[in-house]
Amino acid sequence: MNASEMQGKRVVITGGGSGIGADMALAFARAGAEVVITGRRDAPLAATAAHHPSIHPAVVDVTDEAAMVALFEGLGEVDIVIANAGAAESGPLARTDLEQWQRLLDVNLTGVFLTLREGLRHLRDGGRLLAVASTAGLKGYAYVAPYCAAKHGVVGLVRALAQETAGRDLTVNALCPGFTDTPLLAASVETIVARTGQSAEQARAHFQSTNPAGRLIQPAEVTATALWLCGPHSGAINGQAISISGGET
Repeated sequence: MNASEMQGKRVVITGGGSGIGADMALAFARAGAEVVITGRRDAPLAATAAHHPSIHPAVVDVTDEAAMVALFEGLGEVDIVIANAGAAESGPLARTDLEQWQRLLDVNLTGVFLTLREGLRHLRDGGRLLAVASTAGLKGYAYVAPYCAAKHGVVGLVRALAQETAGRDLTVNALCPGFTDTPLLAASVETIVARTGQSAEQARAHFQSTNPAGRLIQPAEVTATALWLCGPHSGAINGQAISISGGET
């Protein structure tokens, strides 16, 4: 994508302080867009924003309905909204308490609902709504049942909203990356090391083994898919859950 195709467009990316969200923010800004990134912590947002003058940070919790309403009301019309914020924890279902279950659904599903709902209310004609789901929204993984349930919910939400808005000049799609080389995965590696005594290399090898290519997905690969879905000639792609997983799903 050249540096003019996003000129004049306003993009909102939740969870924009690190990982996929930060990579997307910089790519959209370089393509000419004004980008607003949100998250719960100021420091990571400020670090991302420092990479480009068109990236603007806003400390907002996606699970806070009033804060999300205020964010979009303050921005006015938007062109692209990417619900990227998420969190992951692992453990057997039998040891998952209701508080943990609800916390993961709040961030990974309710946060997406609030982001897409408010984005839809302020979306210009020709707009794009994206949700970063996961291959966990397309298949099951052991020991992350709440995360899988939430991501399956995101895929269902996207498909339903695409049908609901099919007569309008907008699209709604989900991105479903496999295990991606981000700080979220690094935290999972640390958890495995602490709980099992495996080395970090062994833990990373476990995640790499799920990909038929034997590697982790890179954030730039997810970003490239988002740019394509938000660029010209993508209007017929609607209600899709696009796997970015090297053939895993």
